[in-house]
Amino acid sequence: MLKKLIHIIFLPCSEATMLMEKRNAENISPKENRKLSLHLAICKWCRAYKEKLEILDKMLKRKLSDESNVEINDSDIHNVKERALKNLDIS
Repeated sequence: MLKKLIHIIFLPCSEATMLMEKRNAENISPKENRKLSLHLAICKWCRAYKEKLEILDKMLKRKLSDESNVEINDSDIHNVKERALKNLDIS
């Protein structure tokens, strides 16, 4: 019951996943970080999403750096994700 309440009041999964993406691309506020940390402490599904997100980011960085000798930064990865979401019409 407490877990459901925290999901509803503090941070729903949809916002938690958005904050994870935002945190990967840029810094989030301390308040957002606390909310996300609390959510991740109780939500096994979002923890799994976070792990997969980290794996995908590492794979993307490695793949892009293997194909070219250009340094890839986090903003480049964020831009690729944004374009992919727009193409899928999910964003």
